Amino acid sequence: MNFIKCEKLEKSMAELQFSVDAEAFKAAVADVFKKEGKKYAVPGFRKGKAPRALIEKMYGADVFTYDAINELFPEAYEAAVKEAGVEPVGRPEVTVDSASETEGATLTVKVAVKPEVKIGNYSGLTVEKTVHTVTDEAVDAELKRVQERNARELTREGAAQNGDITDIDFEGFVDGVAFDGGKAEHYSLTLGSGSFIPGFEDQIVGHSAGEEFDVNVTFPTEYQAAELAGKEAVFKIKLHEVKYKELPALDDELAKDVSEYDTLDAFKESIRKNNQEQLDKQDDLAVENALVDQVIDGMEAEIPQAMYDARMDEMVNDFAFRVEQQGLRLEDYLKYMGQTVDQFRASFMPQAEKQVKIRLALEAVAAAENIEASEEEVSAEIKRIADQYKMEEDKVRELVNVEDLKKDLAVNKAIDFIKSHANIVEKAAEAEKTEDAE
Repeated sequence: MNFIKCEKLEKSMAELQFSVDAEAFKAAVADVFKKEGKKYAVPGFRKGKAPRALIEKMYGADVFTYDAINELFPEAYEAAVKEAGVEPVGRPEVTVDSASETEGATLTVKVAVKPEVKIGNYSGLTVEKTVHTVTDEAVDAELKRVQERNARELTREGAAQNGDITDIDFEGFVDGVAFDGGKAEHYSLTLGSGSFIPGFEDQIVGHSAGEEFDVNVTFPTEYQAAELAGKEAVFKIKLHEVKYKELPALDDELAKDVSEYDTLDAFKESIRKNNQEQLDKQDDLAVENALVDQVIDGMEAEIPQAMYDARMDEMVNDFAFRVEQQGLRLEDYLKYMGQTVDQFRASFMPQAEKQVKIRLALEAVAAAENIEASEEEVSAEIKRIADQYKMEEDKVRELVNVEDLKKDLAVNKAIDFIKSHANIVEKAAEAEKTEDAE
């Protein structure tokens, strides 16, 4: 590869020009002919037996040229990018300026590159930290959940009440016609849970096991299935069984059954401690977010759309993977939600934009302060990943890009730097805001 020039364009675009010498290009064309020549039919010759000159005469002199360029491009492009000192963040647009076996090939590539970042103040920032404290009400709420999880389910003799667990068959009709997704058998529904559309669960209350009856509802105007939105519907219900929960007594015996503690008081204290740790983490994260927001506000950079697009694609792919783990295809999920793929992807734009800006800002801080990850820190992170996924550390090193891992760790250290050099003013949270804290 012979590097010719790199021109910086507006909006963090760059134009690179480089060439491949005649010898390398000629060898690439010969290699393509050897692999692809057999595909071309020439009268008087069996496939794969026609001379190259006749194929080029019949199909065009450049019949093997572009495949040869494609073969040479990755290595040549990588070398040109390295020499130009830019970091591409999008797909390159390639123009073949010239190509011949006697002169070689000259290419011009236009590509979005990582922008130059001008960072403002990041040391000595002031931020207010709201400090939350676990309340007695929060501890009591957690104890109530423990009781719920360990409750016995008993059969109710008589009419169903709110909070009861029902076993029902149902089938829905709009204008007398059954609709897709409106039928199920032996469905477990907790009355009052809000799992179904408004009014559905309320009309089961008061009925007893063995009864068959109708439930009349109207789908919300904003319902995810557009064909049902705002429509009146009738559900035919068969109530098989009604159960209720009998909560265990809140005493030392319950504490022994569900925890490592012998007394209820000790168990309550452990709940308070664990919840406080969670609140402390949330408070610290809120401080970090507020500080990073200030750094972003002071940052100047022409961020190319390609960076946002790449992050949105990553988010969509991550979501699709999680959906597939539950046995669904993304297309089916979006159909149920009444969204197109483009609409769904676009919904990630604000989050993608924020994340890209955060990354650029923190990388700039790390560069300004010469913050890097040590080998010990890299090894510790690899061990953490290995422990989390129950893998060998050597296997983790094979799977992860260590250089990317170093950058991630440096970014985390940049956050720590900003926080350690900030003026953090603490204030107690208002009492009513902590009642549901966990």
